[in-house]
Amino acid sequence: MTGAVIAPPPVADRVQVLGRALQYKWVVASIYVMALFLDILDVTIVNVALPQVGRQLRSDNVEWVVIGYTLALAVSIPLAGWWSDKIGTKKAFLVSLGCFVLGSVACGLAQSMTQLIVFRILQGIGGGMLTPIGMSMMYRAFPPAERVRAATVVMVPTLAAPALGPILGGLIVTNIGWRWIFWVNLPIGLFAFLFGVIALREHREPTAGKFDLPGFVLSAAGLSLCLFSLSEGPRAGWASGTVVGTGVIGVACVVAFVMVELRVKEPMMQLRLFGNRMFRNANIVMAFAMASFLGLLFVLPLYLQNYRGLSAQSSGLVTFPQALGVMITSQVAGRIYKRVGPRRLVTLGFGAAALVILAFVTIGPDTNLWMIRSLMFLRGLSMGLAFMPIQASCYSTISMADMGRASSIFSTARQISISLGVAILSSVVAAYTDLVGRPSNPGRALTGYHVSIIVSVGLAGMASLLAFILIKDEDAAATMARS
Repeated sequence: MTGAVIAPPPVADRVQVLGRALQYKWVVASIYVMALFLDILDVTIVNVALPQVGRQLRSDNVEWVVIGYTLALAVSIPLAGWWSDKIGTKKAFLVSLGCFVLGSVACGLAQSMTQLIVFRILQGIGGGMLTPIGMSMMYRAFPPAERVRAATVVMVPTLAAPALGPILGGLIVTNIGWRWIFWVNLPIGLFAFLFGVIALREHREPTAGKFDLPGFVLSAAGLSLCLFSLSEGPRAGWASGTVVGTGVIGVACVVAFVMVELRVKEPMMQLRLFGNRMFRNANIVMAFAMASFLGLLFVLPLYLQNYRGLSAQSSGLVTFPQALGVMITSQVAGRIYKRVGPRRLVTLGFGAAALVILAFVTIGPDTNLWMIRSLMFLRGLSMGLAFMPIQASCYSTISMADMGRASSIFSTARQISISLGVAILSSVVAAYTDLVGRPSNPGRALTGYHVSIIVSVGLAGMASLLAFILIKDEDAAATMARS
């Protein structure tokens, strides 16, 4: 392959797949959606199986199955933009997908906890790069005026996968065994890989530059240590020497990373993109929104399973209506986006979500589960109204050459905000009760859940307020143009 830049395909461009002419942009979208669904599903489906995994592999280090994957994400996500620009998005995406699928197969074959953790790291490296590389491919394939449609498509796996994870995981673990939670990735992953080999086109950026070794080392160390500290804080205590030590060193590495990246000629992460007003402000709003969204999605299963005694499968069925709500209003937002603009949709969506979340403070030991399902559905309707516009408008003023780096930054910021949200809300709950098992003091535990819900309300409300202040429709004009 040469190093020439392949221009993004025009709207009407088609590709031949098994004798059929398909629009290239929808080929890219289909492959990315399949890969993204598996990547996100893997996060929640694994959590259900951890108790059985620990028993069968006779190990108490089961939390490292999750931590190892998270640390691999922290290392690989910042690297994705530079790597895909350097070797080509098709190669980078297929290698990442192959790494994820092979890691999944290996996880299912693991005979010890050490093997499982190593294979989860391999899986996490592939999974971490799938999202930013796939997103940059898709936004290059769709012109700005059609990115609303692209963002609407992406909402399906983004919200359906976390909701399906506990349900599917519970069914598999109960009826087949924990190894199949990894092997379930194989058929879809293999199909997406072969489809990609046949149909995807290569794209390289001549401006990728040399490998930024100091930036890579500092980002890998800083993000890994910070995410480790955040994940361990609720369990080990925030005053723990390990938590404090890794947190302080991690923050120091992140600060050094920012200083290095702003000074070097060819940085691994183009932090100067935060000078782009639309991109910067969308990331700020999204950070608060994701912290609220995933933080509460972590706490509610604790209430349902530990406090109410529901199984993981039953808990998943209670929270699942949220995904249905998101899918409905994502479609509505996609239809009215060009007339209404992102500012009002995002402000209204996250503001309504804050009000719905506030209603969760009424939950108690005997709250009707259909009431909780109804609130989850309403929360999904609210969030869906905002998630699609904020993602569509985020890249509206980003050039094609910077799309890969911008996707890496967006994915990194999202992962950090998710980890922060989970850490904050789980720490609130941990201050009142144990995070594992039935609470010894149900009254105090319920207070902890209520306080965590109020924190989630504050995060969603802040997202709405910042959207009203910071998001400007004129900055997203390219995505509001009639296609």
